[in-house]
Amino acid sequence: MLLTLKLMRNSGIIIGLVSAFFFTQKSKAQTVNEQIGYLLTDALFYSGQYITPATDAAVYQASSSWMNSAKKKEKWKVDLGLHVNTFFVPKRDREFQISNDDFLFFEIENAETAVVPTTLGNDNQVYLVGDLDGQQVRFKTPEGINQEVVVYPYLQASVGLPYGFEFVGRYSTRTKLKKGDYQVYGFGLKHNFSQYFSKLEQKKINISLLTVYSNEEIRFDFLDVQTATFGNLGLDRFSSKINTYHFQLAISKEIKDFEIIGSLITNVSDFNYKVYSDSSEPSVFLDPINQLIPQLEETKWNTMGEISGRYQISKIYLQSSIAFGKFVNANIGVQYQF
Repeated sequence: MLLTLKLMRNSGIIIGLVSAFFFTQKSKAQTVNEQIGYLLTDALFYSGQYITPATDAAVYQASSSWMNSAKKKEKWKVDLGLHVNTFFVPKRDREFQISNDDFLFFEIENAETAVVPTTLGNDNQVYLVGDLDGQQVRFKTPEGINQEVVVYPYLQASVGLPYGFEFVGRYSTRTKLKKGDYQVYGFGLKHNFSQYFSKLEQKKINISLLTVYSNEEIRFDFLDVQTATFGNLGLDRFSSKINTYHFQLAISKEIKDFEIIGSLITNVSDFNYKVYSDSSEPSVFLDPINQLIPQLEETKWNTMGEISGRYQISKIYLQSSIAFGKFVNANIGVQYQF
């Protein structure tokens, strides 16, 4: 009887210890999962603050100088031009402020608040630290491009079509930026309306409407974070693909070989984001953050003005323009008409 009671008591102790062990392991796993969730939430917050100025700027860069002329283009006439686009980075979009209250997982090392660069900012960095399963996670905040002016070249061609229509195409190679790169391509269709009004044509006044689709892609170095338990987090590159539809109404006046063009441009853009890694090592964080990233995606409308001047020398055209609104974007181009 005593032996039976002793065995029952020992069995109860063992069952209790095993239950406590499994409960502890489950509780520990839940804690780690919560920490991972907080880390991903912080990464999402930082992503939105860091990338948005660059994606907004990319839309402005892609919107400029689509319409070389408001005049009706002669049927089957072809223009081929080389353009250089210059985007001026405003100070207000180069940095943002963070505080410990913004984060669930991370803290700013040795500070309560800090000013850090956006993608368009400088190369100043601070450390963010956190604890993941007892291991410290510590990394530098990502740098900006550290450029006050962003310049990129592109090719643009157009061909005159019947009934006052004109097809326009644009393509740029991938332009290297500090800590990233940028590319744009697109096509559009213009129609001249002043052809229906003889008095406007007599006065050398031209009115045209242009509709354009463009695709912009911008990529930046992002979070290069190493952990003892999980290795690299795999969040070291950030990509944004932007689909934009532009609508441009232009009125121009010809003065001998010179044409001055005034335009109103409206566009709507859809933003698609993705985080990826250049490493061949798998990351447990990559898929979860890309499932959260769509929370940052949105549709944006922009309206801007543009003033352009075009001067003809035989079959060569020299052109410059400036677009203005939230940002300022300048463009110069040389075109040849075949």
